Amino acid sequence: MIRLILVLLNSIIFIGEITQALILLPLKIILFILRFLLTKTKEFLHAFKKIEFKYKPIFKKRKIAKISFLKLPKISFKLPRIKIRNRFLRAGLKVKFFVLGCIFTLLIVFFYQSYFFVKNLPSPLSIGKVNYPLSTHIFDRNGKLLYEIYREQNRTPINLKDLPLYIAQATIAIEDKDFYHHNGIDFISGILRAVRDTIFSGSLQGGSTITQQLVRSSLLTPERTIQRKIKEIILALWTERLYSKNQILEMYLNQVPYGGESYGIEEAARTYFGKGAKDIDLSEAATLAGLPRAPSQYSPYINPSLTLVRRNEVLGQMYNQHYITRDQEKQAEDEALHIVPPKTQIAAPHFVFYVKSALENTYGIEEVEQGGLNVETTLDINIQNEAEKILNEELTKIQNLHVTNGAIMVTRPSTGEILAMVGSVNFFASPSGSFNVATALRQPGSSIKPIMYSLALANGYTAASIIDDSPVVFNSPGSSPYAPVNYDGKFHGKIPLRYALANSINVPAVKVLNTLGVPAFIEQAQKFGITTWTDPARYGLSLTLGGGEVKMTDMAEAYGVFANMGYKVPLNSLIKVSDVTGQDFYDLSPKKSQVIDPGIAYILSDILSDNFARQMEFGTNSALEIPGSKVAVKTGTTNDKRDNWTIGYTPDFLVVVWVGNNDNSPMNQYLASGITGAAPIWNRVMGYLLQNYSTAGNWYNQPDDVVSKKCYFGRTEYFLRGTENKVSCGEPILGSTPTPTPKP
Repeated sequence: MIRLILVLLNSIIFIGEITQALILLPLKIILFILRFLLTKTKEFLHAFKKIEFKYKPIFKKRKIAKISFLKLPKISFKLPRIKIRNRFLRAGLKVKFFVLGCIFTLLIVFFYQSYFFVKNLPSPLSIGKVNYPLSTHIFDRNGKLLYEIYREQNRTPINLKDLPLYIAQATIAIEDKDFYHHNGIDFISGILRAVRDTIFSGSLQGGSTITQQLVRSSLLTPERTIQRKIKEIILALWTERLYSKNQILEMYLNQVPYGGESYGIEEAARTYFGKGAKDIDLSEAATLAGLPRAPSQYSPYINPSLTLVRRNEVLGQMYNQHYITRDQEKQAEDEALHIVPPKTQIAAPHFVFYVKSALENTYGIEEVEQGGLNVETTLDINIQNEAEKILNEELTKIQNLHVTNGAIMVTRPSTGEILAMVGSVNFFASPSGSFNVATALRQPGSSIKPIMYSLALANGYTAASIIDDSPVVFNSPGSSPYAPVNYDGKFHGKIPLRYALANSINVPAVKVLNTLGVPAFIEQAQKFGITTWTDPARYGLSLTLGGGEVKMTDMAEAYGVFANMGYKVPLNSLIKVSDVTGQDFYDLSPKKSQVIDPGIAYILSDILSDNFARQMEFGTNSALEIPGSKVAVKTGTTNDKRDNWTIGYTPDFLVVVWVGNNDNSPMNQYLASGITGAAPIWNRVMGYLLQNYSTAGNWYNQPDDVVSKKCYFGRTEYFLRGTENKVSCGEPILGSTPTPTPKP
């Protein structure tokens, strides 16, 4: 690199010297003649008294700098010399000649490079004939193919004149409103739109016209570079010279990807609506027009709610640009989309599309869809298949309880690897089956309590702290009085924290949260990985009973903190990503961060694995117990039976199970947490993992900052060192009539 720079500098100096010679020689001749004439006029000479011109017929030899180790040839030539005594003028001339040499050099390089740049451009006459994308392959951790993205391009060309007018109008409205008024490049509105989208979306956005999108998708590679953008601009201008606007729009509608293997409007209409493009209505046309910008993000198979948002955005733009009336916009927005189930063969579909979205966020949509990536994921297809089978079988047993859907996640806490993700009972059953509950917002019920109790243990509470489970009413300014009740409709008197958590008793949890404060609990949950509690003003004391919506993926990461003895490891779905050349882009390397003291994690894990402590509500032989194995587990059910959870873990595995209904309708009131619903599914999945993959008897070692002490019923209780003498370990009287608590 240094040698190249030195050669370039010598070349610049050489060109500057030649330029100096070519300019100064005629200039000195002219000055010689003027000097002869000026000697006749003293007044005129007086104006130039600061500069003395002396003609010297001898040309002084001038040499450029040489760099010996480059072995550059010495270049010497004689120049006519004018002695200029003004040193500032002399320095200025040298700078000018140097700059002039630079300009000449850059021009030569520019024209040289431009020749080959333009020469190698593809022709717009090749649109639709070249640049077929390379397939991206997604594998499980054992090398079994899960999905091949764009294995082939299904195209069915259709003439623009055969399509309803609103198809073209919808596309123009959302992609390029000035399509008929520019020559292929829209510098003003395109750039402003790109800046706006970049600011509000937080990611780099393009301001491409329909013509630019056409040449990019049909003639160019997917990388995002300045060179490719220049090619795109040149080809867009060229394309506008060769084709009419309607021809360009027709090629665009037949060329661009609409998601999956569907290229072109005709195949997209058949894929999503089961009919030809000429038969779709305004609402469906707006839906399709919104897909090319981000086919996976707006896919009705992956994000049906975002699909509707995007459709309505297209309809809004159509109204703003006077393509439709307000009544037409409102009618189309109110229309339900009837999406036909996908026909593509795919294993672990919810997980595959979860991975695909993650890849697109990292590498860009075009690279994923056309770059020929090889993706090794964390999923184990054998565990996935078993989880799918168990979910189907168990939900069939409880159809009479109005439970229509369920979801399962299996992770390896130590690395955050997702081993299985079943986002619904049947991805292909109906459009709602493609909805991924694992990434949806649902209320967690009492499964959120361990996070609250981790904050309590860090603030002076112990597992033996006595909490009064008795009636209480909380009054807050500006809100109705809040009187929490227990799941079983009873009150149990003064009980230890261990028993309150193990039996999932509500009133003690609310009382503890009242002492800690809701903002502190929200901050603790965010540290654990809960991403959905962003506005503390929205929540009250019911938050510890599951009053704030969460994602299953967040709950898996949060419980992973307990499973990792206080350390958070982000969820991960990838092991390795490589391109067609074999170059690796990604390597699994867990990034741990400590959230809570290992002693707190150990104590809570011991409570959640204590089958004796939870027998008051769940009995001694519930679905939460796996004979021969020690497993920490917690249930959660909302008061209206809309959501039912079971989450449990060992050092090796973590399993999250949810059952409910996609439409948020309540399940039958006879569904019993820990007995029916999610618990039996969790029991079978965890049992399968422990039997086939886990080390027998694997549990946590007691941390150094944890001490044990004999407490109530002669049982051993665990304390953070220094807190063991804070409470008396006398026998509590469980189930007694409580002491009435004064109402605030």
